[in-house]
Amino acid sequence: MKWMKFRIKTVVDAEDIIISELYDRGLEGAQIEDKVPLTALEKEQMFVDIPPESGEDDGVAYLSFFVEEREDGTLCLSGEAQTDRKSVLALIDEALAEVRSFMDIGEGSVTVSETEDIDWINNWKQYFHQFTIDDLLVIPSWEEVQEKDRDKKILHIDPGTAFGTGMHETTQLCIRQIWKHLTPGAELLDVGTGSGILAIVALMYGAGHALGTDLDPCAVEAVAQNMETNGIRTGDFELLIGNIITEKEIQDQAGAEKYDIVTANILADVLVPLTPVIVPCLKEGGIYITSGIIEGKEGVVTEACEAAGLMVLEVCAQGEWRSVTARKVAARIGGSKRR
Repeated sequence: MKWMKFRIKTVVDAEDIIISELYDRGLEGAQIEDKVPLTALEKEQMFVDIPPESGEDDGVAYLSFFVEEREDGTLCLSGEAQTDRKSVLALIDEALAEVRSFMDIGEGSVTVSETEDIDWINNWKQYFHQFTIDDLLVIPSWEEVQEKDRDKKILHIDPGTAFGTGMHETTQLCIRQIWKHLTPGAELLDVGTGSGILAIVALMYGAGHALGTDLDPCAVEAVAQNMETNGIRTGDFELLIGNIITEKEIQDQAGAEKYDIVTANILADVLVPLTPVIVPCLKEGGIYITSGIIEGKEGVVTEACEAAGLMVLEVCAQGEWRSVTARKVAARIGGSKRR
């Protein structure tokens, strides 16, 4: 099997944003090369076979994406979409231009090469090991629960082609806000559900039902597999593929004034147009949990929430990422409360 490698030279600060933009365009499984020193936890969990000393951090990063090349010369992106080298380069240029419009991305050059006979989608799974988020143990299928962790709640999840293992700061920010605001039997909507991790965690901790939406058809298989692994009943978690921002059919299927909690772990630039669409979905008093917000962009999201009539409750930080949590409050007309 042949793979075409697209390697981008950028800066460390732009790594996550560029990866997210390209993920949305069908490029997955990024390989990151930089000289940022690894933490003790990262050395233990992810890179035990890689020497930790890589020289002084110069701020430069290389991001590599591997795209399957078929025998007829076409390239295969996520969802089995067929394309070619020129089109992939155009997607990358478009993503880099988008990110460059609001932050420094460094050189932003792209090189292309070919390689063979490596399963790039699955090979990196060797670096994913069990870890905890407070009292929740997140563990892949190839590892066993240790005796010391048997009293913890356990989330079984494997890295795959849909975003969300719980290791990223944005996911952990959302999970902690879910724990804070979840009530027994709550109805949850998860926009951009990916692997389904947020909805599955909510159901594990007492939610009554969850609906996920996602643009990527890869989410269907990922969600189904993770539901089965974690013992989630089919009727408890449903999934819609489509754009809830622009597709009225998806909005109608989601329903109005139905949800106690809506989660959206998406970039700030997507949260802005999403927020006014989400407000009608929330019950009065419902909670809107957002993340995927890079440091410095949280103000854009709080402004969007307030403009849509939500009350911002909290802005939380983890690393360079932020989450914004807001509540839907009752409208008042002429000094009286409208119900």
